[in-house]
Amino acid sequence: MSVTGEGALRSAEAPLFWVGALTTAWLALCGLHRLLSGVRVWVFGNGRLVSPDNLGKWAVVTGATDGIGKAYAEELARRGFNMVLISRSQEKLEDVASALASRCGVDTRTISADFSCVDIYQKIRDGLAGLEIGILVNNVGTSYSYPEFFLELPNLDNFIDTMVNINITSVCQMTRLVLPQMCERRRGVILNISSASGMYPVPLLTVYSASKAFVDFFSRGLQAEYRSRGVIIQSVLPFFVATKLSKVRRPTLDKPRPERYVSAQLRTVGLQTQTSGYLPHALMAWVTTVLLPARLLNSYLMGMVLSQRARYLKKNKQG
Repeated sequence: MSVTGEGALRSAEAPLFWVGALTTAWLALCGLHRLLSGVRVWVFGNGRLVSPDNLGKWAVVTGATDGIGKAYAEELARRGFNMVLISRSQEKLEDVASALASRCGVDTRTISADFSCVDIYQKIRDGLAGLEIGILVNNVGTSYSYPEFFLELPNLDNFIDTMVNINITSVCQMTRLVLPQMCERRRGVILNISSASGMYPVPLLTVYSASKAFVDFFSRGLQAEYRSRGVIIQSVLPFFVATKLSKVRRPTLDKPRPERYVSAQLRTVGLQTQTSGYLPHALMAWVTTVLLPARLLNSYLMGMVLSQRARYLKKNKQG
């Protein structure tokens, strides 16, 4: 190497050293911040925020008679909230309301409403009139009976309308009914139950996946708009929970019971605008969105849903 080349290399050593040192320090600080944030959320949590004293006397839960919605109703009633339960079956609503009133000593109201329809919201408005609503859980949702190609979905027109009305319109309309009084009181929480399927496209569940992506974006946008008015709006993106909707019968560490999931999720309120709600799910979200290349993830998902579709069709044909 020439003398000139050696001199140029030496003159570049100091700047390169400092660039490397600063980059390493920055990455270390970012890693430490993520670690401390994780400890704050998943170890200490923020469970005391969700209480009637902090938010308001009443909680409203849609899809409140089964699965995650019922678990939210039970947990919020246990914390002392009076409950408004909204679902389609009046019989199931009365059973849940009676159990909550007996077990937790809270007041309950029920509103029977079919969220696949769009003419229900005046009835719901009337049912909520005059109540100090501290928390709204937009939980009602519907999914596919089995994974299927878009154009091969049975009764496609009705399927689209039902999916949009239940998974999207309900979130917008229920938020419209409850948000004004929360802003007026400068306190309140809205939990919009999205899905891990809304973090990236899931083929053969495309309409469901897209509808849950809408819920996520809608929630995060509204939080930016209304954070300064004292309202917390959180997007909740669970992976599988052992419910009828997910068709998971046996709970495991990564597929918890609804009660376990809800208890963990409520500890994240006020700490995360977008949350998986449960530590194993948060780790799964990190792996699938940060570590796995999008093409590899899409290939894996396509193989998984094609296998599920084949099993369903084979079973259905045999039946």
